[in-house]
Amino acid sequence: MEHINTDICIIGAGPVGLFAVFEAGLLKMRCHLIDVLPQVGGQLSEIYPQKPIYDIPGFPIINAQELVDNLMEQIAPFNPTFSLGERVDHLKKLEDGTFVINTNEGTEVHSKVVVIAGGLGCFEPRKPAIDRLEQFEGKGVNYMIKNPELFRNRKVVLAGGGDSALDWTIFLADIAAEVTLIHRGDTFRGAPDSAEKVFDLAKEGKINLVLQSQITAINGTGHLNEVIVQNKDGEVSSIGTDHLIPLFGLTPKLGPIAEWGLNIDKSAIEVSTVDYSTNVAGIFAIGDINTYPGKLKLILCGFHEAALMAQSAFKFVYPAQKLSFKYTTVYGVNTF
Repeated sequence: MEHINTDICIIGAGPVGLFAVFEAGLLKMRCHLIDVLPQVGGQLSEIYPQKPIYDIPGFPIINAQELVDNLMEQIAPFNPTFSLGERVDHLKKLEDGTFVINTNEGTEVHSKVVVIAGGLGCFEPRKPAIDRLEQFEGKGVNYMIKNPELFRNRKVVLAGGGDSALDWTIFLADIAAEVTLIHRGDTFRGAPDSAEKVFDLAKEGKINLVLQSQITAINGTGHLNEVIVQNKDGEVSSIGTDHLIPLFGLTPKLGPIAEWGLNIDKSAIEVSTVDYSTNVAGIFAIGDINTYPGKLKLILCGFHEAALMAQSAFKFVYPAQKLSFKYTTVYGVNTF
């Protein structure tokens, strides 16, 4: 069994968890991160490493894996430690207010503060109700895009009306031989700017846009080669394709976190907007896994939450010290 002592144990090594290391490091707090995935980056690395991201300040466009790589470079001076490919199974609060965290691989972490930055928790893709869908998984049906090059010069059908469907339609328009986006509505839930780009691509003939329609069946011999679509008037058509990518979001599951005595609302952890603390003193929740009035599930909002969390976490790590925060532009990261 591995025993680790740290100031802050961060559960989740996605972008928000990684940035929390930076904010904690500025205040001389050591961090250990635990993630069930075998690599850092969370959903960015696991689901869409090449997905373009447009709302990170200072970066008009940056792909997901590049953002993760930059975050790792940013936190390197603070020497965080990691337990990757491990699931947190148990958390216990001791009489002195500190915590013991145990993973399924036998790792035990003793920390003064726990920060839950687990994104959506344990997640799995929402699958449309289409016969034989699972039969073609890995044989033309994919629920995520890890390497866009796999779709170069191929025919691709995407289904969905959210940000992921829009973003990947835009990105694959320059890679795939043919891109078709199918959506059951005539408007999109994603960012208006992305929706406008998709409509423009359709007008220019660079993609096929099939609205007010849904997929009713898929066919193929060994590998997917056909998608059957029905529109709102009941008319049925066939689309030849090499790949079908349904992008209907993820189903979140909190897993063991739900048993830790935290206030939960619809699979999210309730927090105070003062410092993103939970109802259990010493436990904070940041990023997509928390909820509060006005919550926006954006990476940049998670970064803000990490900054305020660190200020309050300092009081648990150094209860006898007065917090004196300095701007990094004045003192430099390596002076902290």
